[in-house]
Amino acid sequence: MKNNSEEAQAQVSPSEGEQQQIHEYGSITARGHHGAIHCLSIIGQVEGHYILPSQNKTTKYEHVLPQLVAIEESPQIEGLLVLLNTVGGDVEAGLAIAEMLAGMETPVVSLILGGGHSIGVPLAVSARISFIAPSATMTVHPVRMNGVMMGVPQSFSYVDRMQERVVRFVCDNSKISPKDFRKLMTNTTELASDIGTVLTGDEAVSMGLIDRVGSISEALDALAGLIEEKENK
Repeated sequence: MKNNSEEAQAQVSPSEGEQQQIHEYGSITARGHHGAIHCLSIIGQVEGHYILPSQNKTTKYEHVLPQLVAIEESPQIEGLLVLLNTVGGDVEAGLAIAEMLAGMETPVVSLILGGGHSIGVPLAVSARISFIAPSATMTVHPVRMNGVMMGVPQSFSYVDRMQERVVRFVCDNSKISPKDFRKLMTNTTELASDIGTVLTGDEAVSMGLIDRVGSISEALDALAGLIEEKENK
C-alpha cells in the first residue's frame, strides 16, 4: 500500500521544473483525462512598460506573450485554461494579451475567480468560452490615466480612442452591446468616489458579458469539448 501511495503522490506532485514554472510564471501543463491542458494564471495587476512596486502582485506581459506563442506552436498542448483574478493594470499590455488569446487556434477557456476588474474584462472575454465563479465579481469602469496629463483636447481625444478600443474588443468577443457596456462604465450610483459597475457572476452572464457561471470542473469540461470539436474537424 505504501508503494502505491508513493507512486500516486509522485504522479500528482509537480516536477522540479514544473515547480519553477509555477513559481516564476504562474503556469503549468497538466496531463490527465481532459488531455494535455496548459494552465495560465493572470493575477493582480497586468504590468506593462513600467515596473510596479515589489509589494504588488503582478503579471508581466513580457512573460505571458512568449508563453502563448509556445502554447500555440506546441503539438503536445491541446488546450489552454486561463485563470483570472485581476485588479486591472496597463491597458495596452492587457489588450495585447487579450488579442493574442482571441487569435489562437488552440482552444481557450477563461475562468474568473475572485475578481476580473478593469482590463480583466477584455482578458476574460477573449477566450472561446468564458466562465465566472458564483462568488466572483467583475468591475467595469472607464479607462484611467496615471501621471501628468496636458489639459488640451488631444489628451481627451487620446483617452477617448483608447476607451473605444476596449469597448470594441469586449463587444466583439462577447454578447453585450456597446450601448449596455458603456452604460455599465458610466454608472454613477454604485461605486463610491468613482463611476462604474460591479457585476456578480449571475449578473455578468445575464448582461452577456460572460458565457457561463461555473468553476474549475465546468471550465475543464468545456475545454475538453472544444478540444474534441477541434479534433473532429
